[in-house]
Amino acid sequence: MAFTRSMSALGATTLAGALILSAAPVASADEARSAQWALETLQAEQAWSISKGEGVTVAVIDDGVNASHIDLQGNVLEGHDFVDGGSATPDAGDDHGTAMASIIAAHGHGEGEGVIGLAPEAKILPIRDFEANSNGLPTSIRYAVDHGASIINVSQCFGSSSAAVISEVTNAVQYALSRDVLVIGGSGNDGDSAECYPGASPGALGVGAVTSDGTVWEKSNHNPQVALTAPGVKIVAAAGAGNRYRMGSGTSDATAYVSAAAALIRSAFPDLTAGQVANRLVKTASLPDSAQGLRLPDEKYGYGAIRPYDALADDIPAGSKYGPLKTSGSQGSSVGPGVGKTDSDYAAENKKADQKRLLVFGVLALIGLVVVGLIVWLIVRSARRNRNGPGGPASPGGYPQYGQQSAPPQYNPYQQPAQPQQNPYQQQPPSPPQG
Repeated sequence: MAFTRSMSALGATTLAGALILSAAPVASADEARSAQWALETLQAEQAWSISKGEGVTVAVIDDGVNASHIDLQGNVLEGHDFVDGGSATPDAGDDHGTAMASIIAAHGHGEGEGVIGLAPEAKILPIRDFEANSNGLPTSIRYAVDHGASIINVSQCFGSSSAAVISEVTNAVQYALSRDVLVIGGSGNDGDSAECYPGASPGALGVGAVTSDGTVWEKSNHNPQVALTAPGVKIVAAAGAGNRYRMGSGTSDATAYVSAAAALIRSAFPDLTAGQVANRLVKTASLPDSAQGLRLPDEKYGYGAIRPYDALADDIPAGSKYGPLKTSGSQGSSVGPGVGKTDSDYAAENKKADQKRLLVFGVLALIGLVVVGLIVWLIVRSARRNRNGPGGPASPGGYPQYGQQSAPPQYNPYQQPAQPQQNPYQQQPPSPPQG
């Protein structure tokens, strides 16, 4: 009951239609960094001001990861090889898993050289398991859950006509979800509506690929499993041994970017569940202006392309435990309004936010002026009271003027001085001496 591979994702087939930078004019480490257009699109610099993925482990189930690559050193854990046993070291020529790991957690090297991942402080748990069958992928998913991963990246997918096989994979995804681990899988590169697992399993996030202008890549599969999209065309990543780089296209790369974005959120909001992490990604996803008016989730775009910085910075209620993720036998929780926004929508929202901030600052400044004015008024009022209030014996009506003598009061011996009306709550001053 083996899966039939429906996405060219691993081994030598990965290189079909891909440019290997080490054999191309754009081969240097600094050129590799400058070619990472997706980082600018995803506002990586702004996102890193909030989170870099520290403390989060992302499992990469693939053809192994080259832990000695200069841009990944120190960020790759030991992992496991379910193909040959031992550590998850790729065979010569296999670089797909290394590329996906670098999209997620590479840190570059030197001064702006090499590739850098979207979550450069996350750790990678490599699991070598490709050409998977019913005994492979479910086992690898469970292994990742049981060995500390909080996100599982599966940049490969498989179709099967066997309900039993699909059930095994789905049960593994549900096992992960029950332990608060988010599984993220590619939708496939066939450009059709075929379902691809584990991305199509209830409880997982299925990912499609978009180009640099935000439109769906023509080979990205389209079906209800697509929840989100991410950059997936001409993506520069680490490859093989040494200091080599490659450029490739596919939903594999898009899946790695979504996993990295999830790692940023899990690091910044450690108390959120897997579903609530997915909720932040979905609530802040965007559509290109050309896709306005789509009913969401759309079979090509899902809820839209990820916006990691907004997912970190926006004020988003945590929502339900499972968020938009489907549990077994369910249709998932409603994600409510605020999803599938276009770039124009975000521009308008940013303008409104700026206006709101200016209004708030203006109100605070006005309140500050009022408070300062009140303090000044109280000080002046207190000073006036001190000058004009009840005085000492030299001046019954106030403080004596320096250089003047206070004349004693004159009385008519035949007339009693008028008695002032007494206030029962006020102590009366002593009567002046008689005689």
